Amino acid sequence: MEEYAVIVAGGNGSRMNNSIPKQFITIGGLPILMHTIKKFQQYSLTLKIVLVLPENQIEEWQYLCEKYVFNNHNITLVIGGNTRFQSCKNGISSIENKNAIIAIHDGVRPFVALTTIAQSFKLAFEKGNAVATVVSKDSARYNNDLDYFEAIERSKLRLVQTPQTFQNKILIDAYNQPESINFTDDASVVENAGYKINLIEGSYENIKITTIEDLALAEVLLKYNY
Repeated sequence: MEEYAVIVAGGNGSRMNNSIPKQFITIGGLPILMHTIKKFQQYSLTLKIVLVLPENQIEEWQYLCEKYVFNNHNITLVIGGNTRFQSCKNGISSIENKNAIIAIHDGVRPFVALTTIAQSFKLAFEKGNAVATVVSKDSARYNNDLDYFEAIERSKLRLVQTPQTFQNKILIDAYNQPESINFTDDASVVENAGYKINLIEGSYENIKITTIEDLALAEVLLKYNY
């Protein structure tokens, strides 16, 4: 089966107090989004990449590709929607091969391990889907609607990351549903369509860069060659 990566990058720099969209902020001398894409290019030279960006960021991306002499020849650009659900649906809809395996990944997760990418494609091929997660390091509580935050057994709690990888026929079925506020990621969309979700081990280094603190940690991770 053909393998695709749909990389969704629709953020801005508001939580970093930065006018530059967060995916275009540089770390280690290169925009975050380019670090992310390079990981998938390193995974496979034949992998097809679909990059979903807001329409008003397309021109900036093309300028950055020229500035950094970035290899974007195997990348299909798709205009995103007003929500992540709509952006993912646009990216998925651009893929004509209904039998493809598609990894959906956050554009600001540049430290995804190659082994995680490989495992996600393998399990999705075998069982329909694969979602990267890690065990919570911290204790957690939840609101039980009785004005009390009840403790959760930490070993039963998983923190969800990307990539989240699926057979395309499952994504087509799942994204035919009406959008819901309960859809927090692609796995929740697919699960709501009646599919069981399969988990794989992610990594704690696979951070999503959304805050100034994340940016500082990213610079540290780069020094350790993640």
